[in-house]
Amino acid sequence: MLLGLVIVIAAIWLLIAQPWRSWADAFASASTPTPSSSETTDVTTAIPVPETAGSQTPAPEEPGPETPSAPPEDAAPPPAAPAIEPCLARDVTVEAVTDQDTYAPGQNPQLSIRLTNVSAQDCTINVGTATQSFVITSGSDTWWRSTDCQSEPSDVVVTLKAGQSVASAAPLVWDRTRSSVSTCGSAERPRAAGGGASYHLSVEIGGFASTTSKQFLLY
Repeated sequence: MLLGLVIVIAAIWLLIAQPWRSWADAFASASTPTPSSSETTDVTTAIPVPETAGSQTPAPEEPGPETPSAPPEDAAPPPAAPAIEPCLARDVTVEAVTDQDTYAPGQNPQLSIRLTNVSAQDCTINVGTATQSFVITSGSDTWWRSTDCQSEPSDVVVTLKAGQSVASAAPLVWDRTRSSVSTCGSAERPRAAGGGASYHLSVEIGGFASTTSKQFLLY
């Protein structure tokens, strides 16, 4: 009789207290990840791409300007931001970049620019396609210039933050032909020699040229 009474009392207590709920709540709380306040999103600015005849990569569309909302009439004007000076030659480094060092027959080199602010101050620079130049040479022979057949060049002035490095939004593809202002879009342009022939890419942007060229081989 006494044992049966103890079992009945224990069953009534379990129904009322329901201790498993607190265990389940504690487990759910422990298994739910809490977002870290230290996580940040890395935003990278890209250099626009020139559009040329013989390039297989179209220039990306630039978003239109947003219309700012009018401030309240009684709002005080915001303080003027300090002026940011244009970049100087000592502030930036410009590098010619290719996606590979050697290219098999039928592979076309993909060309890019890398621009870095090596100074301790932000500065402004025009990275638009109107200021860009890609030149491919072999020995003393200039084989290809992006400016020979460039269409719709534009200006894009941006702020390059101290220490920031940016690169072309997409590569410019060389079709391994000789460029000329008189043969833009022609399929009859002379093709560059392969067989391990050496070529060099030099670039310029914002009035600053790459200090060294990038060598690559065509097979």
